[in-house]
Amino acid sequence: MLILEAQYFPSIAYFVALANAKEVTIDAYEHFEKQTYRNRCTIVGANGPLDLTIPIQHTKLKIPMNDVQIDYKQKWLNTHWRAIQSAYGKAPFFDFYSVYIEDELKREYNGLLELNKALLTLCLKLLQLDVKVLWSEKYVEPDANGITDFRSFVHPKKQLAELSGFQPKAYTQIFGSEFVPNMSILDLLFCEGPNALEIIKQSGELHKN
Repeated sequence: MLILEAQYFPSIAYFVALANAKEVTIDAYEHFEKQTYRNRCTIVGANGPLDLTIPIQHTKLKIPMNDVQIDYKQKWLNTHWRAIQSAYGKAPFFDFYSVYIEDELKREYNGLLELNKALLTLCLKLLQLDVKVLWSEKYVEPDANGITDFRSFVHPKKQLAELSGFQPKAYTQIFGSEFVPNMSILDLLFCEGPNALEIIKQSGELHKN
């Protein structure tokens, strides 16, 4: 069984892992980690890759993901959506997908896990990626029998070379002359639409050395 963490508009490598699994468990009780994709995604804007980070309410040092609360006092939601519109407003499939994505994003879920769960469910539906996703009812021990632990394997600070087996398939992006690999799934959906899943399937598979 594959174990992953819940991410905010996950990267393409994350969906490559999903596409190569029959069943995935998302750990809802692992501790939140700063500076990860749990509350961050990366899109491609006019000036290159742009990180969009969800501010959270800090209550204690170690907090389970299902207890992490989003800080809506900060005006991050409008900032994120404006950045997405600016980056992809002219993308071939923006008008088709943006209606669904904006509606889900702006529901203002209090919990980060709840938001990430809703966005993942939506993205899987838009991709038409059929994989069984379970959400854990307790922390999953890393040495549990029969699991492959990919939590924090897809990480902003990791180089692509560290994602063994991942061979990102290039596609046409809106900005720049050079392809920027492993961006948020938003980049792939808006740029390639119905062809997105095929590109994911052509991007190898993840495995640990």
